[in-house]
Amino acid sequence: MNRYVRICALSLFVAYSINAESQTNGSNSSYSRFGLGTLNDQSQSFNKGMAGVGLGLRAGQWVNMANPASYSAIDSLSFIFDAGMNFSLGHLSQNGNSVNVRNCNIDFVNAGLRLSKGLGLSFGFVPFSTIGYSFSSESKVTNEYTSTQPIYSTSSYKGDGGLHQIYLGVGWNPFDKFSVGINASYLWGEYNHNVIQSFSEDGTSTASGYSALYSNHQANISTYKLDLGVQYPIEITPKDILTIGATAGIGHKIGSDVTLNRYTSGGDSLQVVAEHPFDMPYTFGVGAGWQHGPSLLVAADIKMEQWAACHTPQMKATSNSLEYSAEKGAFKNRTKISAGAQYVPNPLNKRYFDRIQYRIGAHYSTPYLKINGLDGPQEYGLTMGLGLPITNNYNNRSVFSVCLQWFHRAPSSNTMISENYFMINVGMTFNERWFSKFKIN
Repeated sequence: MNRYVRICALSLFVAYSINAESQTNGSNSSYSRFGLGTLNDQSQSFNKGMAGVGLGLRAGQWVNMANPASYSAIDSLSFIFDAGMNFSLGHLSQNGNSVNVRNCNIDFVNAGLRLSKGLGLSFGFVPFSTIGYSFSSESKVTNEYTSTQPIYSTSSYKGDGGLHQIYLGVGWNPFDKFSVGINASYLWGEYNHNVIQSFSEDGTSTASGYSALYSNHQANISTYKLDLGVQYPIEITPKDILTIGATAGIGHKIGSDVTLNRYTSGGDSLQVVAEHPFDMPYTFGVGAGWQHGPSLLVAADIKMEQWAACHTPQMKATSNSLEYSAEKGAFKNRTKISAGAQYVPNPLNKRYFDRIQYRIGAHYSTPYLKINGLDGPQEYGLTMGLGLPITNNYNNRSVFSVCLQWFHRAPSSNTMISENYFMINVGMTFNERWFSKFKIN
């Protein structure tokens, strides 16, 4: 397969991914109703099957945005292009009721190249968070005074939006084996939440004397994000290299307002604005990757996100007005632990099956949400995947990756929804030698 055929295949893959993304909001989780939405996994083709580990991974054939210091290891002759998408089937259940959902989303599109000795560059796109849900609840509130028919209140909730992220990053190896890096990102997206509260007699006809209440929370959010990283590989033996990595994200106030519009079917209306009610959290992470010869790679990460100090828009009803402002108390600090491994039987063997990359991983994270005073769901996940070389030579540079993932959100109370997802992630990594210099003898 020559370079131009690969470029055409990649273009078609990315075009299909973007078209699929435009047809879905990417989520059916009721938990995306809170905060900035559900936080997206930002792993890529090479580490998706290893549960997203990356802080201590360093190799010239990958673009590893988990730690920008890794860009300094990119091969001087290569241009790397990576793109991925996922298909998910979900099962949501609560109190004996359940529903099945499905989605198709773009995961990432990014690229990397070397600028000069010890200096690498990466850029790309990846979703940051997703808002997408639709559900309703019904309860009896009273009996009609004359007919004694029961009056029911129905609350319908619907939301969509989320934040997209584009980034530009550099990694530099200033001395010895020590590398530093930075990712500078721009985030933008929509924040839309709608609530309709209506009343009916005996669950059928509209209740007379009761007005329906409509509420809309809306914002166009834009902000920046800065992530710093360092890496240091340690040669334990000629066959064993241990790479230590660490990252830090800079927290700050998001300078976007949220508008709440409320009106009733009786003609009453109200508009209030919450000024700058969101924050980006400070984040910290440490990880390690152990490379044993060319065949075995084992890695683990731990990441901490300080969401407890962040705000979210909250309504407060007073005797004379409705207050809408930024408040703390809706979030918890989040910790995520990931571990994964990759095994290649013999990457230099002529036999194709000996050059396949076998991957496995697991992760666990504590909740970052508080819902009605209770902790949000804990998250568990298991992954396994393959990296299939798509070139005819034996350098395993360009790879088609496929990953199977099981993901579970375990609620802290039986009043919350339990979510199980089965995902298929596919990605293509094109690693081309575009910068070779040819000599004529």
